[in-house]
Amino acid sequence: MTPPPPDTAPILIVDDMEENLVALEAVLSSLTPKVVRARSGEEALKAMLREEFAVVLIDVLMPGMNGFETAANIKGLDQTKDVPIILLTGASVDPNYAYRGYTVGAADFLIKPFDPWLLRTKVNVFLDLYRKNHQLASQADQLKRLLTGSGEGPAAAEPRRPEVREAESHRSESPGPESSATPTAGDEARLSDIASRLVQIELLLRDARGAESTGLADRIAALEESVERLMAGREA
Repeated sequence: MTPPPPDTAPILIVDDMEENLVALEAVLSSLTPKVVRARSGEEALKAMLREEFAVVLIDVLMPGMNGFETAANIKGLDQTKDVPIILLTGASVDPNYAYRGYTVGAADFLIKPFDPWLLRTKVNVFLDLYRKNHQLASQADQLKRLLTGSGEGPAAAEPRRPEVREAESHRSESPGPESSATPTAGDEARLSDIASRLVQIELLLRDARGAESTGLADRIAALEESVERLMAGREA
């Protein structure tokens, strides 16, 4: 499964009726540059195994594999189980359909004909969540590389000034307890970059809301304080 750029946030729409696909695409195309169509549950599963989607909208009443079965299969695969699903159905349906939809893992359930503004609003919630999750994952990955010293961030990519290279050369030639504790310009830049990324991650977590996100944000804030104390100790 190929992850797309976060700004793309592609949507998958699944319906056996071409006119319904055209209508959905017209409503949702203003939210993202990529709306992918599927005419059956089987086609939807193949598409989801090929690439990553921010959200999938599935019509319940389809021949062959219906919407409930498609949703259940999506939730049953490790590659696709976290993709949010919105089920769509006509007005004259079994009142238990909504309950069945939630039991198979659907995040929302809409009855046609639906208001375009309402549909865009609901879908946009999942698109925002998708982008924030990708941004948070990217920040966490960059931070991990910085902390392990293997990253390609600004501190790692910044050329060493001649005096810094000379100081590092002297330390490597004359190792000792005092030389290993001497901070370099590269160390200071790395710590500053780490602190900056920690702040960005904390803001993303607080914006996401929820008990788990808040707890992680608090832990990130504590780590920020540790880095700041370390920077202050180096400057003293």
